[in-house]
Amino acid sequence: MSTTYTVTGMTCGHCVASVKEEVGEVPGVTAVDVDLASGRVSVTGAADDSLIRAAIKEAGYQVA
Repeated sequence: MSTTYTVTGMTCGHCVASVKEEVGEVPGVTAVDVDLASGRVSVTGAADDSLIRAAIKEAGYQVA
């Protein structure tokens, strides 16, 4: 299963790495793909939506 989120506030490669790291640690996540230009974060796996949103917030960004 794949879910796409729009994340605001990312401006550089470090931002992308932070989001990938935090979301990648959520139980059930098998892959994370981040597109800096569009702010899209695609998450593959059977992870809880609220945990993914919390991980994005923990990384310092907001889900639009």
